[in-house]
Amino acid sequence: MVDRSEVLAAMRQHYGGYELTATTNGKWLADVVFYLARQARERDPDGPPLFIGHEEWFRSFLAVTGQTEHTAPRYALLNYRYEQNMEVDYRQDRVIREVVEGPMPELALNVRVSWEDGPDRPDRYSYIDTLSTPPAKVTNRQMITYRLLDFGDWMVYDEMEGITARPESGVLALLFRLIGEGHITHSRIAIAEDGIQVSRTRAEKAYIKMMTTVTIYPNGIIDKGVPDGRSDLLELEERLKQPMEIDYVEFSDDR
Repeated sequence: MVDRSEVLAAMRQHYGGYELTATTNGKWLADVVFYLARQARERDPDGPPLFIGHEEWFRSFLAVTGQTEHTAPRYALLNYRYEQNMEVDYRQDRVIREVVEGPMPELALNVRVSWEDGPDRPDRYSYIDTLSTPPAKVTNRQMITYRLLDFGDWMVYDEMEGITARPESGVLALLFRLIGEGHITHSRIAIAEDGIQVSRTRAEKAYIKMMTTVTIYPNGIIDKGVPDGRSDLLELEERLKQPMEIDYVEFSDDR
């Protein structure tokens, strides 16, 4: 069990000026989880998975952002109301079997986000995220799993299961219109010195697979591709394109 004070300290440590009410700032969430996992690994490298409760996460989020239950963004409020808890396994032998191609990550995590079964509790929920730009329809299933990899100067969400998204407008909507509400399976993120993120994301539906590069600004706004005149962002994009193949250990119920 991760104490609320630990979650709050991790969130404050990695605040970094991002607009945390926008769901597009996934790097901040990853940084918080990486921080908590490193703290736990220093205490006990072979320790059990971390359990981060929905109450501890939500109350810490409100404290850092200055929001209340009445003003919190919809994605955070739904996460809390559905009691979505997070489990994080930082034992590398439970995550990676072999790096087939590419560098070895500095830290590799298994992440589960889920809520308990109960009377009249659905197995998923959807909402329109109006705080991201462009707005997007997002669906969370009862069990979300992914691998979270830290390579030092870039990070990866891999083998993502249980979450789908579809931009409602803008250039990305034209892409997702081809496949409907796409299953986002993979996302690589690198960040420039001024806080701008470059992300390479893959979405799939049936036999259709799409990979796209986007630029994410600290205020949560997304643009397709990399803006002109930013050679540093082009360098980040090339870094994210490097070959990577990892043979993962299967997720297990033995946690």
